[in-house]
Amino acid sequence: MIGHDISGLVIHVFSTFGNMIWQIFWPLAFGLILSSWIRNFIPVSSVVKHLGKTTPVSLGFTTFLGMVSSSCSYAAASLSHTLLVKKSTVANAMAFLVSSTNLIVEMFIVLVALMGWTFLWGEVIGGLILIVTVGFLFSRFFPKDVEQEMRQHLEDAQPQKASCGMDMSEMSGDGSDCGMDMSKMKSDDSDCGMDMSKMKSDDSDCGMDMSKMKSDDSDCGMDMSKMKSNDSSAMDMAAKPQSPMMEKITKSAGFFQMDIAMIGKEILIGVVVSSLLIALMPQDGWRALFISNDAGLPVWLHSFLDVIIGIFVAMIAYVCSVGNLILAAALWHGGISFGGVIGFILSDVLTIPMIRVYQKYYGKRPAKWMVGLLFVAILFTGLCVDAIFNGFGWVTSDQTVRTLNQSGFGFNMTTVMNLIFIPLSIWYYKVGKKANAGMGMSM
Repeated sequence: MIGHDISGLVIHVFSTFGNMIWQIFWPLAFGLILSSWIRNFIPVSSVVKHLGKTTPVSLGFTTFLGMVSSSCSYAAASLSHTLLVKKSTVANAMAFLVSSTNLIVEMFIVLVALMGWTFLWGEVIGGLILIVTVGFLFSRFFPKDVEQEMRQHLEDAQPQKASCGMDMSEMSGDGSDCGMDMSKMKSDDSDCGMDMSKMKSDDSDCGMDMSKMKSDDSDCGMDMSKMKSNDSSAMDMAAKPQSPMMEKITKSAGFFQMDIAMIGKEILIGVVVSSLLIALMPQDGWRALFISNDAGLPVWLHSFLDVIIGIFVAMIAYVCSVGNLILAAALWHGGISFGGVIGFILSDVLTIPMIRVYQKYYGKRPAKWMVGLLFVAILFTGLCVDAIFNGFGWVTSDQTVRTLNQSGFGFNMTTVMNLIFIPLSIWYYKVGKKANAGMGMSM
């Protein structure tokens, strides 16, 4: 009897897991592909110069930049770190972090598929309130001495420039340089000139002619791991001319492949954790975690406690932005308030692994201030969203009975879309992987 119960439970867990994968695959693939196309035309470098001051315009730039960037929380943390290195204000960098993890296309699509349109608008309104709140808090309350400590930490962490670097202004003129500074290019036998037709083959040259790149350890090639001349696969993309349209597809597919490499593990963990919670945790168990509506508490206090609980659940849940949505659906069906769900979703920037990333990037004291201000901003946002949506009666009763683990198998919209996007995404991933490998960026 016990063995039968265990086998039935295992089957139920795997069934829930498979159903959830089937439901979210096409919206997630579609969103990531669309995001990769947008990112192809909006590079980070094109807006960095506008982020030196915190203004409504700069917050608008960072919000838009975040919306078209990767949905991976860790990638967002890395990009916000890059903005700070390039002298962005702390407020702008944090606004980018928030928008990159909460106002993204693939997240919206999955959110609608799992929880409905009401939660989409809650996320949009909540994300915008959070960005404005983050901009205000970090520009007014992030201490100047802590910011100076953070800037010093960033400066100390920057690597020394390599002798074969590509920084045109700092190329040395000694015999070991592989410089690109044309004004200092030497004419003796050790020069590293850029005349591709006269590239020397002796041990001192640092030529940029990829077709003649030497395979020994002395070369100063651009890709230290992939540019060897004996690796013909790495040069395959360059060897075959592409049409303008295929070039755009290839470049966009490269973003798609990098996103999958960064976000795939986190999404899988999110689906596994959520499947286990949905399959194993009874509804009464979820209700015990949250404050009952019959507790007799004032509405504002009930909302406050639910948002706090949502934030802390998110902090200990090792899932990414999109993976959070699956667990958010489980929490919603367990009885958490609307504001608590939004607070939970927005708190993907406060997970324990993310806090460790902040400490590594900025130092312990700046990281503590960042976490504290983000916590206050998310709490305020959750309360605002709960008040707005409940005040206007936008949280409809049909949301409470929406089936979470819907059966997607059969001839329906989900099946048709998956039949399109499963082979399309596999092909698109392979194109991106090949493109990134050719550039020495395979992940």
